[in-house]
Amino acid sequence: MFHIVFVEPEIPGNTGNIARTCAATGAKLHLVRPLGFNIDDKTVKRAGLDYWQYVDLEVHDSLEAFLKKYAGSRKFLVTTKGSRLYTQPEYKDGDMFLFGRETAGLPKDFIAANQEMTVRIPMSKETRMRSLNLANCGNIILFEALRQMGFPGLK
Repeated sequence: MFHIVFVEPEIPGNTGNIARTCAATGAKLHLVRPLGFNIDDKTVKRAGLDYWQYVDLEVHDSLEAFLKKYAGSRKFLVTTKGSRLYTQPEYKDGDMFLFGRETAGLPKDFIAANQEMTVRIPMSKETRMRSLNLANCGNIILFEALRQMGFPGLK
């Protein structure tokens, strides 16, 4: 099982969308507080409405609490500052993919301390966009990991 970790997400629709993907693929979703919304928010539920009951969800009080609980797990930090393309690592069952909040990404000091575990999704240098949509990034990374593993358990 892969793990998608949204650290301090701000937009309920992004969380609802990735929750739907997690339910459809068997991935576990982790949300790290503070959240920019209530997880009972109708926008979150609407984005993943017909899947919400199937979401394997764990909510953590802080990034520190999450890191302590999953200290032995392999974690990839998905960031525009990533040292390698998301297609380069060989993903393994149990890997965790951490994504920062929509407006700021992951904490800079956290990225700097874990640079060897960073990955990025390539984007045009010609654009002035900060990054791609958070839920879309989660989908891109998750499906690459699933592809590498042969889409286990999926038809």
